[in-house]
Amino acid sequence: MTSIGSTLPVPDSIHYTEYGIPIRNLWHMCLYAWNDISIQRHWSMDIAEDAPTLDALLASVLAKLVQQRLRIGLGRSYVNEHQSIRGIRGRIDFAESLKHQTFEQGQAYCDFQQYSANAPINQIIRSTLARLVQVGEFGPNPKQANELRHTLRTLVRALDGIDLIELKLDFIRRQQVNRNDGDYRLMLAICELILMRQMPSDQEGQSRLPELEREALVLHNIYERFVANFYRIHLHGWKVSAQKQLDWHAKSQNRFMPSLRPDIVLEEIQTGRVIILDTKFTVQSLIENQWGSQTFDSSHLYQLYAYLRTQENLSENYKSAEGILLYPAVNQNKLSEKIELEQHIMRVESVDLSRPWQNIEQELLDLILKK
Repeated sequence: MTSIGSTLPVPDSIHYTEYGIPIRNLWHMCLYAWNDISIQRHWSMDIAEDAPTLDALLASVLAKLVQQRLRIGLGRSYVNEHQSIRGIRGRIDFAESLKHQTFEQGQAYCDFQQYSANAPINQIIRSTLARLVQVGEFGPNPKQANELRHTLRTLVRALDGIDLIELKLDFIRRQQVNRNDGDYRLMLAICELILMRQMPSDQEGQSRLPELEREALVLHNIYERFVANFYRIHLHGWKVSAQKQLDWHAKSQNRFMPSLRPDIVLEEIQTGRVIILDTKFTVQSLIENQWGSQTFDSSHLYQLYAYLRTQENLSENYKSAEGILLYPAVNQNKLSEKIELEQHIMRVESVDLSRPWQNIEQELLDLILKK
């Protein structure tokens, strides 16, 4: 089994996220989550080994991608323009033109489209770089942090002419990227993670979510996609479906029924064995009940149980499908519990993200291949 960038010496000092995951392991997770072949082949682990924080890692990767894009030229697209120009182009805004008396100057306010680099995708990237300069958390080393901020400022200046905008998650997610612009797809994914990490709280004012909660938002996104793409790449002989929409198979439709969308559905091609897997990125794999005893999270179990029972009529394989709740474990006791029901087996498992990367990969494979 070949790991992405795994043949490197162990550094003298290991940097961790606030969640306790080594930055170098998080870099592996990002590579799988982004599923970008060019980065997997051509980028080394140095960028992860040198990054003391999650912000520093994401900022360094984004900066390198922007530098590469500037060398080959920024992507362009048709953008809507509204300005005073000489002559006529597009649709004339008579009200604005009369208000500013531009006709007397041989000009007119016009609405038109222009093929420009000042496109929404570039606006998102420049605005994210500028945001990182202001609020990025780049570690305790002032020299290293200042060097990274200087690089980011230089890139913001290099993108002069690209508008700075207010960043919103739904706006980033709506952007369409051409098939040949994989670097832009990756940059948008990073911008989304950075914005999620720096999201404000739901309280009035400028306060932000506590550090651990903000990081959990980001890591949940990475963890879910990492596990799905890892199995898609390494689990040979299996069909791997991420975020597959399941049907309730109810006798009558009801518009208020919630959707059934497990993180991963795995089907072994030769045997027909079915596993429904849900990733859960939480601080603890177990929760404390009202009497102070540790228990499974009932909402997670009920959700997985619903996935299994609603699909029983599809086939004999689904009638005996297995369910797995997969939690992260970081320097804590691993969890591996089995719940045997009448027709299904439900397992509560964890993968230790603080271990060496090859051990993590083997753990993930063993979870599926063991019976």
